[in-house]
Amino acid sequence: MSIGKTIKLFMIDGDTNGRWACELSNWTGKAYKIPRNSIRNCTDRPELQTTGVYMLMNRNTDLSEKGQIYIGEAEDIFRRLSQHIKEKDFWNDAIVFISKDDNLNKAHIKYLENRLYEITKYANRYNVINSQIPTQSGISEADKAEMEEFLSNILTLVSTLGFNAFEPIRQIAKREDLESAKELFYISAVRGASGIGKMTSEGFVVFKKSQIADPVTNSYPTIMQKLRDALLLEGVIIKKDDKLILDQDYLFSSSSSAAMIIMGRSANGLTEWKQKSGKTLQDYETGENN
Repeated sequence: MSIGKTIKLFMIDGDTNGRWACELSNWTGKAYKIPRNSIRNCTDRPELQTTGVYMLMNRNTDLSEKGQIYIGEAEDIFRRLSQHIKEKDFWNDAIVFISKDDNLNKAHIKYLENRLYEITKYANRYNVINSQIPTQSGISEADKAEMEEFLSNILTLVSTLGFNAFEPIRQIAKREDLESAKELFYISAVRGASGIGKMTSEGFVVFKKSQIADPVTNSYPTIMQKLRDALLLEGVIIKKDDKLILDQDYLFSSSSSAAMIIMGRSANGLTEWKQKSGKTLQDYETGENN
């Protein structure tokens, strides 16, 4: 059974675009979201001059690009972030995790750094720009259990702060589960298009093995051509047996962008995506034709 949690958010500067402190009830950890241009103001936060893990984030809004993330650890978080101001220019926000009771040591933060790196790579939401894979420290079984609990709270708070870097796109893992799911939508059309997808709270997920129309029409929108080219370049769309195939589950910003990539033409996803019964996504979301 899921248990509710209380999260406290405090705007340090009284500004929604400024620094935030974030806490979970009954947890010794604490998170900070710090805009890049506010790092220099953190001399007033002595608790940041301690051991912790951090993420440098760039949440890209371009339709054809992922955001970027760098995951690190330090025994003096403020000092390390100040160094990154000089060395790395890709990021806009830093998210920092420390322990309020100074209970994190070097081995702990190395363990957390490695686990956060692994989870981010698996989720495949952001481009991880670490030049090296963080090494995982050897800690006791008891410490590992404690750090896994700490890690779970980190993941919860990062999502709360508006970054989905650690969340897999979907939980359905097996093809047979896909076929039996009740909320699936389908597209089929000329030029080889054949897709299966599902609406989520973040956008429209099109599942691996969906087939992409080839070629596109002459009136294909420029922005969709840019996204299509990027997906081909990144290997999200691959050529197999003279067909274009989606090689992984992919989250699109809307059902229409998903439909246009699959169909290779302008399309309204609300009417193009249909359940096996023939009900459109539009009718499904509005509750019509039940």
